[in-house]
Amino acid sequence: MTVVTLVLLAVAALAPALGLRRGTPVWLVAGLAVTALAGAALAATATPAVRGVALAATLVLTSAAAVTGGAPAVLATFRIARRQPDAGPVPSSPAGPEPPPGPLRGGRVIGLLERAAVAAAILSGWPEGIAVVLAVKGLARYPELREPQASEQFIIGTFTSVLWAIAVCGVGRGLLT
Repeated sequence: MTVVTLVLLAVAALAPALGLRRGTPVWLVAGLAVTALAGAALAATATPAVRGVALAATLVLTSAAAVTGGAPAVLATFRIARRQPDAGPVPSSPAGPEPPPGPLRGGRVIGLLERAAVAAAILSGWPEGIAVVLAVKGLARYPELREPQASEQFIIGTFTSVLWAIAVCGVGRGLLT
Protein backbone atom coordinates (compact mmCIF):
# COMPACT_ATOMS: atom_id res chain seq x y z
CA MET A 1 0.00 0.00 0.00
CA THR A 2 2.99 2.29 0.43
CA VAL A 3 3.61 2.26 -3.32
CA VAL A 4 -0.04 3.03 -4.03
CA THR A 5 0.08 5.96 -1.61
CA LEU A 6 3.26 7.33 -3.19
CA VAL A 7 1.85 6.98 -6.72
CA LEU A 8 -1.31 8.84 -5.69
CA LEU A 9 0.79 11.59 -4.09
CA ALA A 10 2.69 11.85 -7.38
CA VAL A 11 -0.60 12.18 -9.27
CA ALA A 12 -1.68 14.97 -6.88
CA ALA A 13 1.67 16.69 -7.44
CA LEU A 14 1.50 16.36 -11.24
CA ALA A 15 -2.19 17.26 -11.66
CA PRO A 16 -1.41 20.96 -12.20
CA ALA A 17 0.58 19.98 -15.28
CA LEU A 18 -2.81 19.34 -16.90
CA GLY A 19 -3.58 22.99 -16.32
CA LEU A 20 -0.73 23.93 -18.63
CA ARG A 21 -2.79 22.70 -21.56
CA ARG A 22 -5.16 25.35 -22.83
CA GLY A 23 -8.79 24.53 -22.38
CA THR A 24 -8.46 22.19 -19.40
CA PRO A 25 -11.07 23.33 -16.86
CA VAL A 26 -9.62 24.26 -13.48
CA TRP A 27 -12.29 22.21 -11.71
CA LEU A 28 -11.06 19.09 -13.53
CA VAL A 29 -7.47 19.65 -12.47
CA ALA A 30 -8.49 20.44 -8.88
CA GLY A 31 -10.82 17.43 -8.84
CA LEU A 32 -8.03 15.13 -9.99
CA ALA A 33 -5.68 16.47 -7.32
CA VAL A 34 -8.30 16.16 -4.56
CA THR A 35 -9.30 12.65 -5.67
CA ALA A 36 -5.67 11.51 -5.77
CA LEU A 37 -5.08 13.00 -2.32
CA ALA A 38 -8.16 11.28 -0.91
CA GLY A 39 -7.00 7.96 -2.35
CA ALA A 40 -3.53 8.51 -0.91
CA ALA A 41 -5.05 9.24 2.49
CA LEU A 42 -7.07 6.02 2.40
CA ALA A 43 -4.09 3.96 1.26
CA ALA A 44 -1.84 5.54 3.90
CA THR A 45 -4.07 4.23 6.68
CA ALA A 46 -3.03 0.67 5.78
CA THR A 47 0.74 1.18 5.60
CA PRO A 48 3.48 0.74 8.18
CA ALA A 49 5.94 3.58 8.83
CA VAL A 50 8.20 4.07 5.82
CA ARG A 51 11.96 3.55 5.93
CA GLY A 52 14.88 4.00 3.55
CA VAL A 53 14.08 4.95 -0.04
CA ALA A 54 10.35 5.06 0.72
CA LEU A 55 11.05 7.65 3.42
CA ALA A 56 12.92 9.87 0.98
CA ALA A 57 10.21 9.40 -1.66
CA THR A 58 7.54 10.26 0.90
CA LEU A 59 9.25 13.53 1.85
CA VAL A 60 9.84 14.54 -1.78
CA LEU A 61 6.37 13.61 -3.07
CA THR A 62 4.57 15.08 -0.07
CA SER A 63 6.44 18.37 -0.46
CA ALA A 64 5.84 18.43 -4.23
CA ALA A 65 2.12 17.65 -3.87
CA ALA A 66 1.73 20.27 -1.13
CA VAL A 67 3.43 22.98 -3.19
CA THR A 68 2.08 22.30 -6.69
CA GLY A 69 -1.32 20.76 -6.01
CA GLY A 70 -2.58 23.76 -4.08
CA ALA A 71 -2.68 26.11 -7.08
CA PRO A 72 -5.65 24.45 -8.82
CA ALA A 73 -7.46 24.16 -5.50
CA VAL A 74 -7.06 27.91 -4.91
CA LEU A 75 -8.22 28.79 -8.43
CA ALA A 76 -11.25 26.50 -8.13
CA THR A 77 -12.13 28.04 -4.77
CA PHE A 78 -11.90 31.55 -6.25
CA ARG A 79 -14.30 30.52 -9.02
CA ILE A 80 -16.75 29.07 -6.51
CA ALA A 81 -16.52 32.25 -4.42
CA ARG A 82 -17.26 34.45 -7.47
CA ARG A 83 -20.46 32.48 -8.11
CA GLN A 84 -21.91 33.35 -4.71
CA PRO A 85 -24.85 35.82 -4.70
CA ASP A 86 -22.80 38.50 -2.93
CA ALA A 87 -19.84 38.24 -5.33
CA GLY A 88 -21.03 40.85 -7.84
CA PRO A 89 -20.80 40.67 -11.64
CA VAL A 90 -18.13 38.54 -13.29
CA PRO A 91 -16.34 40.19 -16.19
CA SER A 92 -16.34 38.07 -19.33
CA SER A 93 -14.21 37.73 -22.40
CA PRO A 94 -14.70 35.85 -25.68
CA ALA A 95 -13.18 32.76 -23.99
CA GLY A 96 -15.70 32.91 -21.13
CA PRO A 97 -15.66 34.29 -17.61
CA GLU A 98 -12.22 35.46 -16.62
CA PRO A 99 -11.08 36.13 -13.08
CA PRO A 100 -10.50 39.78 -12.33
CA PRO A 101 -6.82 40.58 -11.88
CA GLY A 102 -7.39 41.45 -8.23
CA PRO A 103 -5.55 43.90 -6.05
CA LEU A 104 -2.97 41.43 -4.68
CA ARG A 105 -0.01 40.91 -6.98
CA GLY A 106 2.42 38.01 -6.82
CA GLY A 107 -0.14 35.72 -5.20
CA ARG A 108 0.84 32.60 -7.15
CA VAL A 109 4.50 32.80 -6.22
CA ILE A 110 3.68 33.71 -2.64
CA GLY A 111 1.25 30.77 -2.51
CA LEU A 112 3.96 28.36 -3.67
CA LEU A 113 6.36 29.67 -1.05
CA GLU A 114 3.65 29.63 1.61
CA ARG A 115 2.76 25.98 0.91
CA ALA A 116 6.46 25.03 0.87
CA ALA A 117 6.97 26.68 4.26
CA VAL A 118 3.86 25.02 5.72
CA ALA A 119 4.99 21.64 4.37
CA ALA A 120 8.46 22.10 5.82
CA ALA A 121 7.01 23.05 9.20
CA ILE A 122 4.66 20.07 9.36
CA LEU A 123 7.07 17.48 7.99
CA SER A 124 9.78 18.63 10.39
CA GLY A 125 7.41 18.20 13.32
CA TRP A 126 7.06 21.95 14.04
CA PRO A 127 3.40 22.78 13.37
CA GLU A 128 3.82 26.08 15.21
CA GLY A 129 5.67 27.20 12.08
CA ILE A 130 2.30 27.57 10.36
CA ALA A 131 1.51 30.48 12.69
CA VAL A 132 4.83 32.10 11.80
CA VAL A 133 4.13 31.73 8.06
CA LEU A 134 0.65 33.22 8.41
CA ALA A 135 1.90 36.08 10.58
CA VAL A 136 4.67 37.00 8.14
CA LYS A 137 2.27 36.86 5.20
CA GLY A 138 -0.35 38.94 7.01
CA LEU A 139 2.17 41.60 8.00
CA ALA A 140 3.65 41.75 4.52
CA ARG A 141 0.24 42.11 2.87
CA TYR A 142 -1.26 44.45 5.47
CA PRO A 143 -0.90 47.69 3.43
CA GLU A 144 -2.61 46.09 0.41
CA LEU A 145 -5.57 44.67 2.34
CA ARG A 146 -7.40 48.01 2.37
CA GLU A 147 -8.21 47.84 -1.33
CA PRO A 148 -11.68 46.59 -2.38
CA GLN A 149 -11.93 42.78 -2.41
CA ALA A 150 -8.32 42.43 -1.25
CA SER A 151 -9.16 41.04 2.17
CA GLU A 152 -11.56 38.47 0.69
CA GLN A 153 -9.00 37.41 -1.91
CA PHE A 154 -6.34 37.18 0.81
CA ILE A 155 -8.47 35.09 3.16
CA ILE A 156 -9.86 32.73 0.50
CA GLY A 157 -6.47 32.17 -1.13
CA THR A 158 -4.55 31.78 2.12
CA PHE A 159 -7.03 29.43 3.77
CA THR A 160 -7.36 27.23 0.70
CA SER A 161 -3.60 27.14 0.19
CA VAL A 162 -2.78 26.34 3.82
CA LEU A 163 -5.57 23.77 4.18
CA TRP A 164 -4.34 21.99 1.05
CA ALA A 165 -0.76 21.88 2.37
CA ILE A 166 -1.96 20.62 5.77
CA ALA A 167 -4.06 17.89 4.15
CA VAL A 168 -1.20 16.69 1.97
CA CYS A 169 1.26 16.77 4.85
CA GLY A 170 -1.22 14.85 6.98
CA VAL A 171 -0.93 12.02 4.46
CA GLY A 172 2.86 12.34 4.50
CA ARG A 173 2.97 12.29 8.31
CA GLY A 174 0.73 9.23 8.22
CA LEU A 175 3.38 7.47 6.17
CA LEU A 176 6.19 8.64 8.44
CA THR A 177 4.64 7.40 11.68
